[in-house]
Amino acid sequence: MNQKPDLTFRLATESDVETIVFMLADDPLGKKRERAELPLPRSYVDAFLAIDSDPNNELVVAQSEGKLVGFLQLTLIPYLTYQGGWRALVEGVRVAPGCRGQGIGKSLLQWAIIRAKEKGCHLIQLTTDKTREDAKIFYENLGFKATHEGMKLHF
Repeated sequence: MNQKPDLTFRLATESDVETIVFMLADDPLGKKRERAELPLPRSYVDAFLAIDSDPNNELVVAQSEGKLVGFLQLTLIPYLTYQGGWRALVEGVRVAPGCRGQGIGKSLLQWAIIRAKEKGCHLIQLTTDKTREDAKIFYENLGFKATHEGMKLHF
């Protein structure tokens, strides 16, 4: 494994959207659903602006030597269960090509866990596509457990 780079974390800015979209499209599943083209479709900027204006959403990027090397979205969700508790949802975890295997994904998830605790969440959850066996192992190694069966209805 390569040496772990020095990382900093910050909220994404609109100027990061292009790099983020290209990372989202850089895998077999992403190639099917994303449009990594220039200029980017306006829908990506609109989605970023909605995320950025929502106090319960954080699009977080990891940087190393000034370069964006990974990101994730953290959403804080209030519930009536757990006595009105809050939980955190992690989505869209990606690490830049050429930067994988350096501990960046692990650092991003550790950051998200700490952030969720700081925000008073009682748990953090995520989903991963059933075809992503490596991702499932990665999350399990971080302590995540497959305790529920996720279901979706696409429109």
